[in-house]
Amino acid sequence: MTASPTSLPGRSWLVVVIVGLVGQLAWTVENMYLNVFVYDVISTDPTVIATLVAASAIAATAATMLIGAASDRVGRRREFIAGGYVLWGLTTATFGFVQPEHGADAARSVALAVAAIIVLDCVMSIFGSGANDAAFQAWVTESTTPANRGRVDGVLAIMPLIGMLVVFGALDPLTQAGQWRLFFGIVGAVTSLVGVLAWFLVRDSGHVQSPPDGYLASLVHGVRPSAVRSHPRLYVLLTAWAVVGTSTQVFIPYLIIYIQQYLKLETYAIVLASVLIGASVVSVLGGRVIDRIGKSRAILPAVIVMIVGLIGVFTVRSMLPLILWGIPMMGGFMLSFAAIGASVRDATPTDRVGMVQGLRMVAAVLVPMVIGPFIGAAVITGANETYVDLGVVKQVPTPWIFAAAAMVAVLVVIPVLALRRFPERPNLGAQRQQAVVEGAAP
Repeated sequence: MTASPTSLPGRSWLVVVIVGLVGQLAWTVENMYLNVFVYDVISTDPTVIATLVAASAIAATAATMLIGAASDRVGRRREFIAGGYVLWGLTTATFGFVQPEHGADAARSVALAVAAIIVLDCVMSIFGSGANDAAFQAWVTESTTPANRGRVDGVLAIMPLIGMLVVFGALDPLTQAGQWRLFFGIVGAVTSLVGVLAWFLVRDSGHVQSPPDGYLASLVHGVRPSAVRSHPRLYVLLTAWAVVGTSTQVFIPYLIIYIQQYLKLETYAIVLASVLIGASVVSVLGGRVIDRIGKSRAILPAVIVMIVGLIGVFTVRSMLPLILWGIPMMGGFMLSFAAIGASVRDATPTDRVGMVQGLRMVAAVLVPMVIGPFIGAAVITGANETYVDLGVVKQVPTPWIFAAAAMVAVLVVIPVLALRRFPERPNLGAQRQQAVVEGAAP
């Protein structure tokens, strides 16, 4: 039986939801709770968090480029997804064992702990990005069609929010009690278990097109000027992704710390849960709209929604207004990523799917995570808001991180306007892929 052009087989949806959700749950722990762990246990210096984020982004990008190109060459994604998730979980479980010793040589102990957590985070990012950002994202591109990618990316876009919600609801009490080893151990075990499950669930599409050149040539193909000239729309879209991603990374690494320490909201888990549920609804419903009105046309309106939310969050200081403005902030963020991500899939050459995941990581992770957190750290340091905890002076994130994020997000208008110079053109390879996907659907 052949599925309609806009449908996705049930087994594929199961992989999208399970593998996508647990991957984002693990990234939530790395992107947000690892920062809280470092802040609470190791160091309150915001530059340490910014360095941690930047180093892991570099490692993740390198891994995605290497493994994406490798999976293109072998023509399979399943082994990389399953094996990568198992190793990803094992390394995540070890975070809680990195803690400085307090004593006469406390400064040296803290420095060693900072170095150890950065190295471990980089190793974890290599496994996680190889499995999720390279292999899984390539599998999604090959298992979907232009007619349903907005819907699929709308669902994938909410996975980070649901991952946050699961962590907040089920595991946050462990962090409040300082049980970090158990916290990281549970997340690591679940991630590894899904890796085993993925071995039985994931089916390669059967139409992976290997690139015509060798591995090393394929690895660097995406940075060649000839590749940019051949696919200008793809690179303009990636630029837009880098702008939006950088905007979000100005505030996301410090978000929980801001709610806890600046707003003094003890019920921050309720705030975040409410925002994430509302934003998830916006993203899922918006994914259908994206498919109808056009993916690239939806980018600017989605970013505007996010900017409005950022400005609102900048102005409020209490729980209910924070929730009301937080929903468009996070919902617009998710819709922006869904619209850009689906557009990038449509513009991806079908014989370079894995390689493009490396380019996507440069735009969506490397540039944002190297630049964004340092902008946030500079804003926090410049505001010089502090408090004293057990005789230690600690810096606190201020509302200006949201204003700075909004100013960065405004720059997305430049690549969005540039898209008009490079209209979407028929992709014969994508049309053949769609025919194969639809014909293979049960």
